[in-house]
Amino acid sequence: MYKTSIRGKLIDGEKSLSQISQEILAPIDAKTPTWWYIALGISLAMFAFGVKSVYITLTQGIGTWGVNSTVAWGWEIINFVWWIGIGHAGTAFSIFLLILRQKWRTAINRAAEAMTVVAVFCAALFPLVHMGRPWLFFYIFPYPNTRGPLWVNFNSPLFWDFMAISAYLLISASFWYFGMVPDFATIRDTTKSKIKKAVYGFFAFGWTGSSREWLRYEGLAFVLGGIAAVLVVSVHSIVSTDFAVSVEPGWHTTLFPPYFVVGAIFSGFAMVLTLVTLMKKLYNMGDFITENHVDAVCRILVFISLIMGTAYITEIFIAWYSGSEYEMYTFFKNRITGPYVLEFWGMFIFNALMPQLFWSKKVRRNIWVVFVISLLINLGMWFERFNIVVTSLSKNYLPASWAEYHPTIIEIGFFIGTLGMFASGVLLFFRYIPQIAIAEVKMISKYNTQQTDHLKPGHHDYE
Repeated sequence: MYKTSIRGKLIDGEKSLSQISQEILAPIDAKTPTWWYIALGISLAMFAFGVKSVYITLTQGIGTWGVNSTVAWGWEIINFVWWIGIGHAGTAFSIFLLILRQKWRTAINRAAEAMTVVAVFCAALFPLVHMGRPWLFFYIFPYPNTRGPLWVNFNSPLFWDFMAISAYLLISASFWYFGMVPDFATIRDTTKSKIKKAVYGFFAFGWTGSSREWLRYEGLAFVLGGIAAVLVVSVHSIVSTDFAVSVEPGWHTTLFPPYFVVGAIFSGFAMVLTLVTLMKKLYNMGDFITENHVDAVCRILVFISLIMGTAYITEIFIAWYSGSEYEMYTFFKNRITGPYVLEFWGMFIFNALMPQLFWSKKVRRNIWVVFVISLLINLGMWFERFNIVVTSLSKNYLPASWAEYHPTIIEIGFFIGTLGMFASGVLLFFRYIPQIAIAEVKMISKYNTQQTDHLKPGHHDYE
């Protein structure tokens, strides 16, 4: 039950259904702004730098990276886990809030789902190139083959990652695409351009908006949502198991699966907050993405931040309580103090302490402060992945094999390339796809004019 008198309006202004369609579709019909071309040019330049870095890696070998026999996992696995974490938010945001019937999700879920699809594509590149011989990638596919007794290694974390990424990408892309079908039909029926009518009509699958279609559409949303809800938890649990099945100090722990899942949702929600603040300002979507929407996401981040802080403290306590000199050294001599002290405290401050500023309503209502904090959270989550990967590997059980890790320009370029790929995908989404789910916003527009506590008993709209 949503009470506007308590939680505020979901849409600012008394808008008709036609006004909702016109304002949300305005960026698609309007002339492309100059800043969009500049941003796309910068993003494509970053992507080109990444392509060149990958080309050098493929032609000259993994030796162009800063990894060594001790730290065999460098920026590539750090960035893989980071991108997978960001990709979790879209589906988690849409699915969990859909199942919980949170009406305010409708203004934000489309951007979150688009972000998920692009982020998963970015994540998939890192383990592919890290294989060393990516042209043999099909060896990890579990399909009947003619290679004799050669079969996939079901004990290999690489195989687990492949299954997790492919399943998650499939369900995320399906959920995102099918959610856009009614909006594609709206563009098809309202545009005056014959090209747009043909293109969007093709992707609309002949949608007419009949009662039967809506019934099946909503049923499909809940079915896909149920499947995706399981994948949200399982995918990052699988990624965490890549670490936990080893016996490296700092990795061999049962804390990792829930720790990774919560951390993934945390970083993803922060990136969602980054995107919606940009949409609110750059595309004047303030009537649909209100202060109440931003406030709700900030409140969720405060809660998850407390869980993250508890997880960090739990790790440190267990390392001390265990009495293991190896665990003690990893946490107290290689993270809290030592060569990686900057990354550890950056992680702790940005993830556990900085979001606590959201307890203040003034901070939650200041859009630019929210934007900066959301960026710092994602930086802190990158530091977390760096701490997990590098600090445990650089100094293991055998001091004779200790080695520090420093990334090369090739590794940095690869990461910059994926940032450019992500930014390009988001910009294209902003330009050619409705940023907000038109059909879903129309469904909740009635909450602007009536209070749910005034509805008659038995009326289905009170949910």
